[in-house]
Amino acid sequence: MRTLVLGGARSGKSVWAEEQLLAAHSGRTLYYLATARPWPGDDDFLARVAAHRNRRQAQADRYGVTWRTIDDADAASVLASPESLGPASHLLLDDVGTWLTHVMEEASLWDKPRGQVEPMTDALVDAVRDWPSNADLVIVSPEVGLGVIPEHRSGRLFRDEIGLLNQKLAALCERVVLVVAGCPMVVKQPS
Repeated sequence: MRTLVLGGARSGKSVWAEEQLLAAHSGRTLYYLATARPWPGDDDFLARVAAHRNRRQAQADRYGVTWRTIDDADAASVLASPESLGPASHLLLDDVGTWLTHVMEEASLWDKPRGQVEPMTDALVDAVRDWPSNADLVIVSPEVGLGVIPEHRSGRLFRDEIGLLNQKLAALCERVVLVVAGCPMVVKQPS
């Protein structure tokens, strides 16, 4: 099943998503596609990534699960070739927001005219659409459209692009969950 988990910063969306996959596949090896890549010299973000890694492994240990973490890889490319992970490989993608930030940064899209991001996100959407039905895919993504309109163009561009991408992913996923203050709310589920 494909599940999209949305939530704001520090909402508990990653912890909830991990817990769901771990509980469903106790004693197995699972894949964790981590998209956060600290910028050189950003010690605060590096510490945040390390704390996240330690927390998720401690959580996995309780279920007898081993996470095989995939770092420094394009999420769309990894999802497009699930056979490289092995048969019926279950995967957690955390998160789409940091992936999109890096895609936009690498292509220098922050100051370019609108309309240039969508073709780059189509590869991710296509890979999610084609994900094998015998493997669980849990996707974590920020819900950023609940606040004020950002003052700066780059903030507005990111908010708009992640919102459009989340809509496309939600249309493909069988289950969509919004996590608010650690509380999951099912938005969409199989009937």
